[in-house]
Amino acid sequence: MRRLLLLAATLVVTCNAASAQSSKPYAGLEQRPIKALSHQQVDDLQSGRGMGLALAAELNGYPGPSHVLELGDRLELTGDQRAEIQHLFDSMKQETVPLGNKLVEQERELDNLFSARAVTPESLKATIVAISETQGRLRESHLKYHLSTAALLNQSQMQRYAELRGYQHPDSSAGRKHHH
Repeated sequence: MRRLLLLAATLVVTCNAASAQSSKPYAGLEQRPIKALSHQQVDDLQSGRGMGLALAAELNGYPGPSHVLELGDRLELTGDQRAEIQHLFDSMKQETVPLGNKLVEQERELDNLFSARAVTPESLKATIVAISETQGRLRESHLKYHLSTAALLNQSQMQRYAELRGYQHPDSSAGRKHHH
């Protein structure tokens, strides 16, 4: 009986702690310089990293230049392929870093509108439209470089890439829809 009471008490305390935690999901985030972005997100945006923006391509058989370069030896890239993919990667960075910086600044502006209590329906709409446009351009930039990278790889390299990234098992033809 005593064990049962102890178990019940532990369960009540655990449930109460979980409930209290779930009612404060944003606790601590108010200390962020830009409330809507973590430090990691800011760093990723300013460094031109994809942040999952190209998952539609990546998970459907269109690898990005960064990961292809990382796996270059295992994909047996030719010298020409490596040079072309490096060029794509460099071009992607040239495009995405300024867009990422712009997005960070736009998010900072949105945060400032709210923190200064200066936000109006009009300023909110204009700021969100600008943020959305930048987000769209950033995503399109990442996706188009996946498309260009896939066009440089042969079918064997595409299959090997998927295997190395853990997307499909060797000799699996399921999900292969590569259009070149």
